[in-house]
Amino acid sequence: MATLKPAADVNTAAVTAVGLIGGWLTARETGIRPIGGVLLGAAGVLAGRTWLRRNGAGPAAVLSIIYLGAFGASHPLAKRIGPWPSVLTATAAASGAAWALSDRRS
Repeated sequence: MATLKPAADVNTAAVTAVGLIGGWLTARETGIRPIGGVLLGAAGVLAGRTWLRRNGAGPAAVLSIIYLGAFGASHPLAKRIGPWPSVLTATAAASGAAWALSDRRS
């Protein structure tokens, strides 16, 4: 049975990038959007566990809202600038926030 890395040791900027880019790419390539959602959700839970452990409930909630907000904002943004630029922009925002508010302090 696999075990998770200790919460304090997780690089949440990388995890959010995997969740957003990997989730989108998985949904796009399989044509099954819920599969991408599973990856997005799993990455969000893993990052959220670390945010809660490192920073407490308030900052964890803020970072979770940023993560989900980036996902939501990428959809209308894609209509303006295209899918790849939209996903990369949303990922940069969420991963940058994860690094600035959580990872760099650890």
